[in-house]
Amino acid sequence: MATDFTTDPLAYSAQARPHRVAVVDLATGERTTFAALDALADRAAAWLTAELGPAGGERVAYLGRNGLELLVVALGAERSGNIFVPVNWRLTAPEVAALLADCSPKLVVAQPEFGPLVAGANTRIGALAAIAATPPRPRTTRPPDRPVVLLYTSGTTGTPKGVIVTGHNAFAAALNFIAVGEVGATSVTLSDLPMFHTIGLIAVARSTLMAGGTLVLTDRFVPARSLAALGDMALGVTHYFAVPVMAETLARDPEFSPAALSRLHAIFLGGAPLAPDLVERFLGFGVPLVNGYGMSEVGTAIHVPIDRETVRRTAGAVGLPAPHLSVRLVRDGADVADGDVGEIWLRGPSVTPGYWNRPAETAAAFSDGWFRTGDLARQDADGFYRIVDRLKDMYVSGGENVFPAEVEAVLAMHPSVRDAAVLGVPDPRWGETGVAFVVATGATQFEAGALLAHCTARLAKYKCPTRIVRIDAIPRSAAGKILKPLLRARLNTGEFT
Repeated sequence: MATDFTTDPLAYSAQARPHRVAVVDLATGERTTFAALDALADRAAAWLTAELGPAGGERVAYLGRNGLELLVVALGAERSGNIFVPVNWRLTAPEVAALLADCSPKLVVAQPEFGPLVAGANTRIGALAAIAATPPRPRTTRPPDRPVVLLYTSGTTGTPKGVIVTGHNAFAAALNFIAVGEVGATSVTLSDLPMFHTIGLIAVARSTLMAGGTLVLTDRFVPARSLAALGDMALGVTHYFAVPVMAETLARDPEFSPAALSRLHAIFLGGAPLAPDLVERFLGFGVPLVNGYGMSEVGTAIHVPIDRETVRRTAGAVGLPAPHLSVRLVRDGADVADGDVGEIWLRGPSVTPGYWNRPAETAAAFSDGWFRTGDLARQDADGFYRIVDRLKDMYVSGGENVFPAEVEAVLAMHPSVRDAAVLGVPDPRWGETGVAFVVATGATQFEAGALLAHCTARLAKYKCPTRIVRIDAIPRSAAGKILKPLLRARLNTGEFT
């Protein structure tokens, strides 16, 4: 009997290791084997086919926290030939409405706490019971280039866009992370990151299931619970996923003990600059903090190898290209010279075919088959890439280009700084200068002069901020990216006078 190529993440593991635990839901305590998960995915496909019809291609929106239900609906949507649309549950009702209007889902599945945001005739609250009661149907082979997921960007540069992820894209992105993250059948992955982003849904969930490991789900970041899970020898977590501020929070928790990290192969971080002192602190605990770079449009693109000496030596870098991606640094249409700054261009099987219903923006994002990320980087002599900034975040002070991410990284090195963000603002003399928003490590007032002196000792004068503003928290997306439009709007209203 012939076997068709499939991008289904359960296709192999459900047959090879049916009785192994595939998913542990920390919120409910429920454990689900690969065989049981495979059966639920088949029932979800049948339920969605009954709800949406057999043709496929319909959007299935999901509004809810990480959990077994979300995973099952996503798998069922893929098997039924429909498109899974995870919705950011942190959005307001008008923002949710705008997102749904953009993708026009035929069905919305919501957890009870979010039901009021999506009340309507096409909404189903708590679908898992209905799925479990639906008899499965024979599976249908789906073309690998068919869209399976729409991932809406965080909107740091404007209105969120729906990134099309095909079955082949998702498969390739998962393979990339399996390779760079060293994920295998004995891996136990814990993520506190939401699955409405590519990290949670693809880099963590899909990679783990494809490799035959165990996926540990949390419905939200609760430091004490995460520390307990990491320290649970029976659970045996080997891979933990977070953003830098979450790692910092765990290390500062009163219940923190380095012993809780003894089983970890690595902690994987992204979405924000990784301060070298944080890297050193965790290496002192015996665990490498592994940095990386990726996005909804590509998945994991660049990643630091999991080697303690490499992690220490390359602190601040995002790593080497993933095996199934080609990378260029481009300025003015040409590859830059060694060591120069250029925009990251990517090409490979994990790269999206484009944005949902946005042909003009899709066309603008590509050049001769290369995806233009809008991120600026340089490559060092060892081949490691270092992110400089967003192309749109760069500002010009006195005729010189200033990359806020570089300044933010220097600020983060100061012991009184927990988090920082830098914006370029108009200046009558220099054109633009920098304003630094700083979150202090403690309750005591820090000295702005000391921070400026710290910057002056490490940066060219034109790069140093001319103003320091203390702030309680830097607004960030769920993926850890600084929401600079929100900061700029608050600045423009005169909030920080």
